[in-house]
Amino acid sequence: MADETKRRRRVRAMLGTRRRRVLRVRPGAMPGTLVGADSGQPPVISVIAFTRETVTERSGVTIDEALGLVAPAGLTWINVDGLADPAVLIRLGERFGLHPLALEDVLNVGQRPKVERYDKHLFVVMRTVRVDVPVTEGRETRHGEIVEEQVSLFLGPDWIVTVQERSGGDCFTGVREAIRKGRGRVREAGADYLGYLLLDGVVDAYFPVIEELSDRMEHVESEALADPSADVLIRLQRLRHDLLAMRRAVWPMREELAILQREETPVFTPETRVFLRDVYDHTVQALEIVESLRETATSVMEIYLSVQNQRLNEVMKVLTVIATLFIPLTFIASIYGMNFEVLPELRWRYGYGWALGLMALTAAGLVAFFKKRGWW
Repeated sequence: MADETKRRRRVRAMLGTRRRRVLRVRPGAMPGTLVGADSGQPPVISVIAFTRETVTERSGVTIDEALGLVAPAGLTWINVDGLADPAVLIRLGERFGLHPLALEDVLNVGQRPKVERYDKHLFVVMRTVRVDVPVTEGRETRHGEIVEEQVSLFLGPDWIVTVQERSGGDCFTGVREAIRKGRGRVREAGADYLGYLLLDGVVDAYFPVIEELSDRMEHVESEALADPSADVLIRLQRLRHDLLAMRRAVWPMREELAILQREETPVFTPETRVFLRDVYDHTVQALEIVESLRETATSVMEIYLSVQNQRLNEVMKVLTVIATLFIPLTFIASIYGMNFEVLPELRWRYGYGWALGLMALTAAGLVAFFKKRGWW
């Protein structure tokens, strides 16, 4: 019983079936009700306010300090990591006129990526993915899990607000560095161009994860042909689960970028829409790779089952030969029996024990043979 429990725990660990807690508004609550996460991280607020000549950056500030850093003649980006305190979102909503329904969607993580246009701002929901740190258990190193996270973006005329589920690293490091060093058009263009850079950062973060999944697929495919063990099946099933998570993030992102290109809104200028087309192309490329990997996973599963069936046929063939050899011997023994007058061990004192020992030795020899061939 203890061994079975350990085996189940090991399977759950390899599959990475830890369920994410999804926040939901209590049934019957009024629309726009904001409920924080009991187990969520306290919000960590960072601000970057810049003009063409100057950059002001602060991190770990309070919401009042962040709002006090809003540049009246420049562009301000406020980033919030953590959803435990709805009061932060309420203050942001009051200051920038954020719609209550959009703020509710921020706290209800697990939203499908989407774009919603309001009177004073554009609301964008995205999903980022990253590979968690590998875990070492004994002599075995388990691949890091694919971690999903919802990123909400509010885009206004001269400000941007991003809200992420948790702190500990995001995909916007390159954007911050570009603002600090004044690379490209980020300081000269408006909020729409910064919004494009943030969208591009989310899409670019897909490719390292896809490359990691592709490497895992190659290893699993090789093992499925060389040694189709139960562990290979578990790793393959986990890989299919991760690919499905990637598809849930990338597929709606493609639709989202298509809407941003088509929609006639004053938020994105025609010059920025050209850059959005490039992000859209990257998203289509990522989606094609994910779909290709999913088809490969299905093929590997078929290969695994074929190899297993082939091995089973080989085992059955050997066992059939052994059974065929013993059928006539059993038939002859069943007719004549062992009732001859002259038998070497008939009156031997240890004959009964010898027969039992011979049976046990034969059974042990067959078990060892089966284990050596990989049939046990």
